[in-house]
Amino acid sequence: MITLLSRIFIKNHTDYADPTVRRQYGSLCSIVGIMLNILLFIGKYIAGTLSGSIAIVADGLNSISDAFSSLITLVSFKLAGKKPDPSHPFGHGRIEYIAGLIVSFIILYTGIQLFIDSIDKIRHPEKIESSLLIIIILVVSILVKLYMVFYNHRIGKKINSATMSATATDSFSDVASTFVVLLCTLLAKHVTFPLDGYCGLLVSCLVIYAGFSAARETVAPLLGQPADKETVDEIERIVMSHDGVIGIHDLVLHDYGPGRRMVSLHVEVPGKDDIFKIHDMIDNIEGEIYMNMQIEATIHMDPVDTEDPRRDHFMEVVAGVLHTIDPKLTFHDFRIVPGDTHTNLVFDVVTPAGYRANDDELREAIFTAVLAKESNVYVSAKIDRDFTDRTK
Repeated sequence: MITLLSRIFIKNHTDYADPTVRRQYGSLCSIVGIMLNILLFIGKYIAGTLSGSIAIVADGLNSISDAFSSLITLVSFKLAGKKPDPSHPFGHGRIEYIAGLIVSFIILYTGIQLFIDSIDKIRHPEKIESSLLIIIILVVSILVKLYMVFYNHRIGKKINSATMSATATDSFSDVASTFVVLLCTLLAKHVTFPLDGYCGLLVSCLVIYAGFSAARETVAPLLGQPADKETVDEIERIVMSHDGVIGIHDLVLHDYGPGRRMVSLHVEVPGKDDIFKIHDMIDNIEGEIYMNMQIEATIHMDPVDTEDPRRDHFMEVVAGVLHTIDPKLTFHDFRIVPGDTHTNLVFDVVTPAGYRANDDELREAIFTAVLAKESNVYVSAKIDRDFTDRTK
């Protein structure tokens, strides 16, 4: 259905990187979600009223909260698409993350209320009625929610929307909760304890878990998360494909909302090359990153003396020392500064995310180990952090 509607209402519907197309997809999916969740609420409320099941009514209330969540998502796509202004020069894209966080709070509130109602149902159980109509309504609800999981996940991935991914997670929890309610309805006649209330508790726990999962997905980009491995690998591929580039480091991705990302990085180049030629190459790299990834790049040039005959030897010494201390340690910006009495080795050491060693202790360990191998040197090591996530 989404595919058909997108072909009817969205021009250039396959150009997912286009901000207008992306916003139209988000609005379309949100409107469809509102309509489907309202229909599910009506069906479940009727089934719950006829059967007297708190679990079915609770599942219905979850659907109406999902409809409200889809409404918030719809509004967020409209607001996030606003152009940058003097007060918000980076645009309004993060509104989408904020909307996702609001949606997660609604899910959590619904789950807590269902938990309280289910406890009351356990304390004051009532007889549950079952019929073919009720079973059909619940089965149809499961199928509809599975479809919502499918299209929210698929479109959310294509347009890189954390809010739609959170909606897909919520819909999947709804599938599980409605399935539990269906089992409860089928088994209610064959048990003597308040199965309905206990199933309601299980449903509420699934809803609460979905709320926490959705919150985690939206809080991460708001707080600032490292660049993912796929993005880092593609940027490195583009940069390193140019002949004048020796290395790349200090890559930081700045996320101001979907479609509004910036990256800053350092590129090592031969110090003997013509500076105007290098500047032109860096301009080309920045343009290529934007054309391929829609990410605005700012590149700092680091000249490297590639003609010093001692460079390779000293780099091997430092690499061996760092590998001995911790194989995860890397280094860059390596320079040799000659002196009257000793040679200065200047470089930056990159520690992975979560590295717990004290900076001063790490510098001392590196200095001592290098000095044990090369007595006539002095080590000046700066400790850097890796702002990328190469595990995802």
